[in-house]
Amino acid sequence: MTTQFRSDPSELPAAEWRDKKRYLWLMGLIAPTALFVMLPVVWGINQLEWHTAAQLPLWIGPFLVYILLPLLDLRFGPDGQNPPDEVMERLENDKYYRYCTYIYIPFQYASVILGAYLFTAPNLSWLGFEGGLGWLGKVGLALSVGVLGGVGINTAHEMGHKKESLERWLSKITLAQTCYGHFYVEHNRGHHVRVSTPEDPASARFGETFWEFLPRTVIGSARSAFHLEAQRIRRSGRSPWDPRTYLGNDVINALAMSVVLWGVLIAVFGVGLIPFIVIQAIFGFCLLEAVNYLEHYGLLRQKNANGRYERCAPVHSWNSDHIVTNLFLYHLQRHSDHHANPTRRYQTLRSMEGAPNLPSGYASMISLTYFPPLWRKVMDHRVLEHYDGDITKVNVHPRLRKKLLAKYGGQEGGQEAAA
Repeated sequence: MTTQFRSDPSELPAAEWRDKKRYLWLMGLIAPTALFVMLPVVWGINQLEWHTAAQLPLWIGPFLVYILLPLLDLRFGPDGQNPPDEVMERLENDKYYRYCTYIYIPFQYASVILGAYLFTAPNLSWLGFEGGLGWLGKVGLALSVGVLGGVGINTAHEMGHKKESLERWLSKITLAQTCYGHFYVEHNRGHHVRVSTPEDPASARFGETFWEFLPRTVIGSARSAFHLEAQRIRRSGRSPWDPRTYLGNDVINALAMSVVLWGVLIAVFGVGLIPFIVIQAIFGFCLLEAVNYLEHYGLLRQKNANGRYERCAPVHSWNSDHIVTNLFLYHLQRHSDHHANPTRRYQTLRSMEGAPNLPSGYASMISLTYFPPLWRKVMDHRVLEHYDGDITKVNVHPRLRKKLLAKYGGQEGGQEAAA
């Protein structure tokens, strides 16, 4: 069931070990620079007087996520390189890697501003259009900006786990685009505590479609973030309803950044920007939630004799070591190691023994989440094989519990193997 990718430190002395992906991590800048790269293409197509076709390059974001990255994952396959223990400290302290994430932010917001301008501009003659963009171009533009926002949430995820105050604030700034600032609180203090349990709104249940999961996780995660932050403030002896606590409330100040950001841009570009804001934000956080859906689908931490859940282990996260999407998402696909070591920087994450593996990279799997019959055909048997056919060990959707227990021979509360 599991595919293991392990490096043998004895093959190469630690002093000579080199990260083969060191400069490939700059691929993370593809999403926030793609719009700028497409502008000459748009201009060139307009010179041929193919004005409708000239709007298609503005769909570069969806093209990257749904077509190009899956094809590249199939072409280049798994990575297979794990850093040996002897280089972990040196690799962790190499500041080059954190600069690769920091630089995402200025390009992100340059693209947001460019997108806002293109969406609302009444005259784009310099690009070869007669007037402004049509809705074909506007929708593609908003979705492309949504993609860089979705990837930005992952960039914020990388920085939000770190102890440095600068990186935590950069995380909130990155989340402002998609109006998903509560993720900063809920992911760190909620998801990482409750992962792969029925109580976690960000862990998908066996048999639960993505379309059922989406409202549950969006609403549940926001509610959980406000609750967790209110608890933290109460522990300090203050009331979460006291306006004097708002500045230090990590949910409120993160969301305030979104209000300021989009308030300023509406003031500059006009109320015609509102559809752009809504489309890009929803698409961006839906990409995140599609990834959340596939990362822990059906996986369940069992309860100990004392009624508490066992510690999170590699077996509780779906992984993929496909190199291209890992470069695009800063090793997010090495998810088991991330849950075992949340503060570990992306360049040191490793493929862990015992982790269940997806058949392809996250980019390929996102598309499958939208089509429940295809998703279940690909994934349900993998979940059951992971638990040796024992349905009672699976995080089953409550709606399907009785049906699946009957189908696979399980009993409520039991651990009998399925027939």
